[in-house]
Amino acid sequence: MDTVFRIARGLASRLRNLGYRGLGMHIEGRAWLRKIEAPSGWMHICLGDGAALDHGVQLVIGQGADGLALRVGKSCYVNRFTTLEAHRSLTIGEGCLIGPYCYLTDAEHGVAPEQPVREQPLDYRPTLIEDNVWIGAHVTVRAGVSIGQGAVIGAGSVVTSDIPPMAIAFGSPAKVHRQR
Repeated sequence: MDTVFRIARGLASRLRNLGYRGLGMHIEGRAWLRKIEAPSGWMHICLGDGAALDHGVQLVIGQGADGLALRVGKSCYVNRFTTLEAHRSLTIGEGCLIGPYCYLTDAEHGVAPEQPVREQPLDYRPTLIEDNVWIGAHVTVRAGVSIGQGAVIGAGSVVTSDIPPMAIAFGSPAKVHRQR
């Protein structure tokens, strides 16, 4: 029975690959796709070969996207109920692990006092997650942040500034506590 279940899940993932490709999403090779949400902007998304997006992952593409806005590198795993919100440039390198319930973005609302936040233009800043980064559960990565190759971000952290390669960082805001 377990084998039948695995075959059914594999077939469902392949059908999702075909469906998203048909809508314009770029998938290099094969991706493992559970039931994800990508309401629009499919042509602005690229998934590397072997990328895996688990149940409930949301790929949100902003209305101002021009060209490739979201890239998930090959052999990355994005865990359940994570949101990747890309307006211009959110890049996740190869071999990354992203825990459940994370939020990564490349844009934030302005907060000037003279007008309501909802009426202010977005501030777009490229966000880069380099290769082999591990991001724990419930982490928020704010716009304009770079996380260096091989870094580890502890669960529940809010990343507001760049993290160097091979660093172990955690907290709110995330700070480097040691090197790997």
